[in-house]
Amino acid sequence: MSGLIADAAGNLYSTTVFGGTYGAGVVFKLDPSGKETVLYTFTGAADGGFPGSGLIADAAGNLYSTTGGGGNTSAPNCVFNGCGVVFKLDRSGNETVLYTFTGGADGSGPSAGLVRDAAGNLYGTTT
Repeated sequence: MSGLIADAAGNLYSTTVFGGTYGAGVVFKLDPSGKETVLYTFTGAADGGFPGSGLIADAAGNLYSTTGGGGNTSAPNCVFNGCGVVFKLDRSGNETVLYTFTGGADGSGPSAGLVRDAAGNLYGTTT
């Protein structure tokens, strides 16, 4: 569902909403020769799940995005088994959840990409 981003070496990066070991989506890399590498597999639990938004990268090569589900799986009125998260994936494939949506005043189900300002703040929207 989301677009691709490229690094200086010509690698392409994106997400899948479904698939992976737990069926909750992945972050993947496609190198210039066409070889795919799964960088992270979402469980659909606290780490998030169903990432339909595009990725953005910082100068260090960390990737950032959102998931439409997972995160707070006990919150009412959320789809995809949770309200979604904002995450960071480092170059080694380690995920850090930066924010977990509650489904209250903060919203739920982010489905659009993030924007990062010069200070490193992330901005986005929820459905």
